[in-house]
Parts: sequence; C-alpha cells; structure tokens
Amino acid sequence: MSSTERVVKPYDEGASKKSEVGRMFDSIAPTYDLLNRGTSLGVDTLWRKRLIAELDAKHELVLDVATGTADVAIQTILRSDAKHVTGVDLSEGMLAYGRKKVAAAGLDERIKLEQGDSENLPYADESFDAVTVAFGVRNFENLEKGLAEMRRVLKPGGKLVILEFSRIRYAPVRWGFNLYFGKIMPLIGRLQSKDPRAYAYLFESVQAFPSGKAFLKILDRVGYNNTEWQALTFGIASIYTATR
Repeated sequence: MSSTERVVKPYDEGASKKSEVGRMFDSIAPTYDLLNRGTSLGVDTLWRKRLIAELDAKHELVLDVATGTADVAIQTILRSDAKHVTGVDLSEGMLAYGRKKVAAAGLDERIKLEQGDSENLPYADESFDAVTVAFGVRNFENLEKGLAEMRRVLKPGGKLVILEFSRIRYAPVRWGFNLYFGKIMPLIGRLQSKDPRAYAYLFESVQAFPSGKAFLKILDRVGYNNTEWQALTFGIASIYTATR
C-alpha cells in the first residue's frame, strides 16, 4: 500500500482494517446475498458468469479467495471444468452460510470452505491452477501482500481472475450509480441490516480502490504477467486477469 493510498475501514474505531472487515461481514452474513443483488441490481450474477468463463479445462484446482457465501465456488463447479474448489474467507459467519449452500447443492466432496487470511494463505507454494476473487480485493488490508500471496500459491502459468467494482468514468452512469449505491442503499441497509454502516463502507471502499489501469500497474509490480482489464456494464465493475 502506498503512503498516499487512502485507507477506508468499516468502523474506523482504531482496530485494523482486517479486524473490522471480518466483524462487518460476520454481522451482515444473513443479508449478504441480498446485498449483492441489491447493490448491482441483480447484474452481479452475470458478472460472476463472466469471471468463471475466464477459466478453462486446465484449471482443475481452483482457490476462491474471499469466497463469502460460496457463490463463485459453487458456480465454478457447475459452470467450468474445475474438479475441486477451495474457498477461503476471513469471516466464519459468511462461511457458515456458504457451507449450507454447498451442502444443499450436493457439492461437499468438490468444495471445501476454510477460514483464513488472504494475506497469509494457509496453502503451499504452487498449489492451484487458478485463483478467483469476486468483490474481495478492495477489502484487503494490504493489497499488494494479498496479491503476492495469491501469486505464491498459483502454479507456474496459473491464472488469476478478479471481479471488482470500479470507479465509473462515464458521468451519467456515475451520477446514477453513486446516488443509488451511496445514498439509497445505505437507507435500505438501515431498514434490513443490524449493521447499516456496512452499506456505507461498501460504497466508500469502491471510491478508494485503485481500479482500472491503476490496478493493472499494481499487478505488474507484484510480478504478474499478461495483465488485462475488461470493463463491465458501463464500467460499474471490471474483470482483471493475469498469470504467474
């Protein structure tokens, strides 16, 4: 993290960002899937399909970082040639919901969910053919350390695929999105969540995240190869790909 990068935390109470993020996701786990649908107006399901479409037949062992309630892990098994997905997340509350979804899908033998820190992954070097992250990297306390850890556990030639919200450059879309995401969603959060501050944080974290070309430069600096960026839905979100 550069000295000029603004640190955005859920509560700004003096604890580490990692600690506050874990606490926040534990608190909103019961409504997280609804939150995802709401913040993206349902388009996030299409974005996840685009993320998974970046995988191919050689990506048999996949690590899904910040797996949350296991949406990407489950869809990766159903929509790709992956043989096994390991999902890791800081929040045990989110994982509890994810395990219920994995069991309901009958995928306990092919998906393993574990609590862990994306910046200190509990896996050996060169363990996975691909690493995926959906809406998680902007929550890292140390972005470069997390990216370096994901590179470490990738096999040589392995692929990183990241889906993340972006700062929108097209003014009319930006105004509408900022109004909805920054003003309306926090109001909805106060009505349906025990932690309405989480809704405001999600918007603030998007504004602080170095999206687009700035994020590609960070991937390059960490040591990734073949870094590419695709804008989705007027630039509301982006897919970033890279190889080790």
